[in-house]
Amino acid sequence: MAEQKAAQPAAKTETHDPGFPEAFLQFMRGGWREDPLAVTPLPEVPNYEKRRDALSEAFPGETLIIPSGNEKVRANDTDYPFRPGSDFVYLTGDRDPDSVLVLRPTGSGHDAVLYTRQRNSKDTDAFFRSRNGELWIGRTHTLSEKSTELGVETAPLSELGSALAGSAPGRTRVLRGLDPAVDRAVLAYEPNREQPRDRELAWVLSELKLVKDEWEVAQLQAAIDATVRGFEDVARVLPADRPVKERLLEGVFGLRARHDGNDVGYGSIVGAGAHATILHWVRNTGVTKPGELLLMDMGVEGDNFYTADVTRTVPVSGQFTPLQRQVYDIVHASQQAGMDAIRPGVLFKDVHNVCMRVLAEGLNDLGLLPVSVDEAMSEESTVYRRWTLHGFGHMLGIDVHDCNNARNEAYRDGPLQEGYVLTVEPGLYFQPEDELVPEELRGVGVRIEDDVLVTGDGYKNLSAGLPRSSADVEAWMASQREAGPRLPG
Repeated sequence: MAEQKAAQPAAKTETHDPGFPEAFLQFMRGGWREDPLAVTPLPEVPNYEKRRDALSEAFPGETLIIPSGNEKVRANDTDYPFRPGSDFVYLTGDRDPDSVLVLRPTGSGHDAVLYTRQRNSKDTDAFFRSRNGELWIGRTHTLSEKSTELGVETAPLSELGSALAGSAPGRTRVLRGLDPAVDRAVLAYEPNREQPRDRELAWVLSELKLVKDEWEVAQLQAAIDATVRGFEDVARVLPADRPVKERLLEGVFGLRARHDGNDVGYGSIVGAGAHATILHWVRNTGVTKPGELLLMDMGVEGDNFYTADVTRTVPVSGQFTPLQRQVYDIVHASQQAGMDAIRPGVLFKDVHNVCMRVLAEGLNDLGLLPVSVDEAMSEESTVYRRWTLHGFGHMLGIDVHDCNNARNEAYRDGPLQEGYVLTVEPGLYFQPEDELVPEELRGVGVRIEDDVLVTGDGYKNLSAGLPRSSADVEAWMASQREAGPRLPG
C-alpha cells in the first residue's frame, strides 16, 4: 500500500502535464540563485499622481475602486493576451491582471493602495508548478519593486477582500464591468441596480482623459509615427499587377505593430474592392484586384497603450480611375473642411456638420440625393447618411474610442478644448447591392482618417506623415514601390 501511495502523481500545472513525484519536487526546490530587478521610478510617475489627485478632488470623502480586469479565456485553458483596463492604466501605469486600485479618503484627500498579485518566487513550489509561476512566465515584480516603479503603495491581492469589506456603504464607488469579484463584493452597498453613483465615477474618469498632457501627446505621436511606417511597409509589398490576400497586408502591418509598439490598437480593417464598403470589415478574407481600391484602417498601439487610428484608401494599380478620383476628392474635401473648422471653443457636432455638408454636396454633384442638400442635411431627413452612416470622428488616446463614458455635454454636444486629440474620418460607401446608385459606383468605398491635436489656435495633424490628396497618394504609392520591401529595424 505504501508503494502505491508514493506512485500517485502530485497536482498538475495543466491537465495535459505529467505528475511530479516527490523526488522531483525536492530536486526543484533548491539550487536557484535569486537575481534582484534593477527597478527605478518610471518617468511618467508624476503624471499618474496628478491624475489620482484630480480624481480624488472630484470625490472627496469617498472610497474609489478601479480594477485592472481579469484574463479572458480564448479556448479551454489558453487566454487572450491580457490588456489592462484603460482607466486603471491611466491612474497607475500597472499592467497586471486582477490588480485593483483603491483610493481611500483621508482628511486631505485620498491614500492610494494598489492591491496586486504577490510574486510566485522560488521560495514556493508555485515557481515551477503554477501557470503564473516564474519558470513559466518569467521574473515578476515584488510588491516593493512595483511600488518603486509606479510610485504607489502596494499590498498583496489576498488583502483586497478585507479592504472591500471595510468600505463604507453609500460612500464607495466602483468602476464596474472589469472584475466580477469586485462588482459582487461591493454590490450590497448599491441598492439601485443601475448604479448611478458608479456611472458618475466612469464619466468623471472619461472627462479627465479628454485633455491630453504633453507626455500623452508624445505617446500618441510615437504610435502614429509607427503607424505611418506600417502603411509604408504595406504599400511596398502591394503588387500593382496581381492579387494578394488581405491577410498578407494585415500581417505586414501587424509585424510593424509588434516590433515598434505593443500590438495593433484594434482589429485591422483591410478592405479590398467591395469590402471597403463594409465599415468594420475585420475578417480580411478577400484579395486585392488591380483597378480596384483598397481601404486600410489600422493603428499601432504603443508600449504604454496609447493608439493611433489611421485610414487610407489607395488605388491598387497606383492610379485612380476618373470616377474613383471624383469620389476620393469629395471625401478629401470633407476631411479638410472638418480639419479647418477645428479650434478651441468650436462644438464637436459643428465639425461633424461641416464634414457632412461637404459629403452631401458631393453626393448631390453625383446626382444621388433625392432632395436638396439643405433638406438632406436637416435633422428630419439626413438621407445623405445612406452613403456614409458614421460621424466625422471620435476622441483618441489610451483607447481607440477614448472617453466614451463622458457626458454628451462634455463630448458630443460640447466644445473642443486645447489638448483634445480626435480623429477626422469622413467616408463614402456605395454598397454592391445598392440599386439607387449607378452600377459603376457600386462596390466603391473611400475613407480618409487622420489623428488631430487641438492646439491653442487651431489644430495639428499628427498623422501628416501620410499623404491625403489623390495626387499625393499616387506619388506616394509610386515612391514606396520603388523603395521596395523592408523589415522593421
